[in-house]
Amino acid sequence: SPLKGEVYIPARCKAPQPPKGGVYIPARCKQKQQFMIGAENKDKFNPPPLGGRGAVTIYIIRHGETDLNKRGIVQGRGLDTDLNEHGRLQAEAFHQTYKHIPFDFIYTSTLKRTHQTVDNFIKSDIPWEQFPGLDELAWGIYEGRENSIENRKAFKELLNNWTTGNLDFKFENGESPNEVKLRQLEVIKKLKEHSGNQNILICMHGRALRLFLCLLTNISATEMEQFPHQNTCLYKVEYDGENFTIIDFDNIDHLKHILPN
Repeated sequence: SPLKGEVYIPARCKAPQPPKGGVYIPARCKQKQQFMIGAENKDKFNPPPLGGRGAVTIYIIRHGETDLNKRGIVQGRGLDTDLNEHGRLQAEAFHQTYKHIPFDFIYTSTLKRTHQTVDNFIKSDIPWEQFPGLDELAWGIYEGRENSIENRKAFKELLNNWTTGNLDFKFENGESPNEVKLRQLEVIKKLKEHSGNQNILICMHGRALRLFLCLLTNISATEMEQFPHQNTCLYKVEYDGENFTIIDFDNIDHLKHILPN
């Protein structure tokens, strides 16, 4: 595993040596897989044509299910939990559906539930990097607490503050959307270093995913609730060198053969 903030480069990707500290990309990774966009997503986003220029395609997924997810208990940056059995089935279903994509890079948070979700891709010798900027929002004193009327009231107040514009509001010892934004900007800076016909797989967390999609599409974080998410849901995004465009929305087709947990 790479250390936090470091890049893991598979042994067979280390030769020949890349110029000026770059990363050597195997020839097999330079092809791009084309996809049809579902009509329902076209209607919602109507992405503009890319004018013939190659785009970077970014596959952003939420991690698989954990026991705390199943029990409805909030887990944020402060709880480094494992996938449960159902979460591992979800991860395997995603891998079986998308293993044909020639991913050039894998980006995850520093939390192991994201590593476990894309472990089969990592084992395929794809360069992997961990980013603190992809970690879940820290829920402070509410992390790990059992679901209760008191907790639901606190979260309702929190979300009301966020959706009405108070993006600095946070729980005690937690993080605000504006604080998460600052660390996510580092990830976006990294994404903008890539150019056409590359495929990047990102695995992150629910609330952080909502905020990240707002940031990518240049809309206010007050609109974060328009981005639903389930465990291992996929948002597919294209970057044309100037703009990020969502071309697949909350896709869970890979889970259609898995019974609900």
